[in-house]
Amino acid sequence: MLTTHVEPAAGGIATTETNVRAYAWVVFALTVGLLLSDYMSRQVLNAVFPLLKATWNLSDTRLGSLSSVVALMVGVLTFPLSVLADRWGRVKSIVLMASMWSLATLACAIATNYGEMLIARAFVGIGEAAYGSVGIAVVLSIFPARLRSTLTGTFMAGGAFGSVLGMALGGAVAAHMGWRAAFGAMAAMGIVLVITYRFVISEKRLAPLQPASMRRQEHGLNVRMSFHALMKGLFSTRSIVCAYVGSGIHLLVPAAVWAWMPSFLNRYYGMTAGNAAVCAAVFVLVTGLGMVVCGNLADRLSRNARERKWGAAIVFCLASFTLLALGFRMPAGTVQLVLIGVGMFFSAGASGPSGAMVANLTPPSIHSSAFATLTLANNLLGLAPAAILTGIVADRIGLLGALQLVPFAPLIAAVAFFIGKRNYGGDLDRLNALREQAAR
Repeated sequence: MLTTHVEPAAGGIATTETNVRAYAWVVFALTVGLLLSDYMSRQVLNAVFPLLKATWNLSDTRLGSLSSVVALMVGVLTFPLSVLADRWGRVKSIVLMASMWSLATLACAIATNYGEMLIARAFVGIGEAAYGSVGIAVVLSIFPARLRSTLTGTFMAGGAFGSVLGMALGGAVAAHMGWRAAFGAMAAMGIVLVITYRFVISEKRLAPLQPASMRRQEHGLNVRMSFHALMKGLFSTRSIVCAYVGSGIHLLVPAAVWAWMPSFLNRYYGMTAGNAAVCAAVFVLVTGLGMVVCGNLADRLSRNARERKWGAAIVFCLASFTLLALGFRMPAGTVQLVLIGVGMFFSAGASGPSGAMVANLTPPSIHSSAFATLTLANNLLGLAPAAILTGIVADRIGLLGALQLVPFAPLIAAVAFFIGKRNYGGDLDRLNALREQAAR
């Protein structure tokens, strides 16, 4: 039995439940399962790069384009597809998206040349574009607001775990059965999950778990909301803008370290490429674990004080900055790796609190769009530029010097979260007052 906690929320999400129905956890498990499939389908490509290069005699540029086209589709289509999902129906959208990326991954398995593979990978990206924002919106709609940081952190950590699984399982299957079988295995997992999701989850079965205020909003607003009203809802306060900005900037660290850790271990520890990749995967797993733990910790700390989510995000950013700044300045050895590992544990820790802030500051009827905006900020400010910016600096001062500068990103994010914290209470009270007036 979960303890009662009341937290004001702009969207009127259920804030006073004392328990969570079993079906809600089934929805959560299947939605996270599809997120794992999402990232496994995306990252299996990295595991078979050498095999594809040998099969079709591809240049590194063409190999890279097979990965970049997915990120391009996700970046371009996340927001518009999330807005459509808010209006058309989230569960139906999830089934359609998961079906598309699973079938597109199957198409990768039977591709006969580079052009066919590129088109198939583009459809993988189209299918995955809005899943993160729509999936977390479904989850948050059926759980109490007091669990938002935990749920958001755990959901986003699924990306890290799915990436590791895609590379590890894909590599193992490819080693024994070839690269086509690796894509086929990822596609089969996705197809099984989407069929299960289709028969277990529906809007009708979700409705009883959602508060009446939310159902009224979704019935009355999803279709009729104008673009101007949508933008006003997404950027209504200074604190929500700070949540977008802080979340995006603080994710520059995990994105940069994930991309360059294999090279760092190869150059400064003398590891082979294979051993460096395996060791780097441990840091990815540590990051994912930290997202789950930090999200849960933020929820626990903020049970009786709504601003503590912001304080938790600030602490996580400062911890990441301190530990990684020290770690990358230590001589090579066990102590350095431990410091970097602990720093990575906190490096994405503000993801859960950031998602909770965005959910609290927006109406449930536009949560998919709000999380699409958060995803866009995460990509534009952190995930997308991290690897290339680190590489540009590394060309000038060396990889170690570049990685020594990376930890300053969460320091900047902490400033954004601090500004948001100072405005959060007033912003939330004002939004709740407007919601109450609209309900009369």
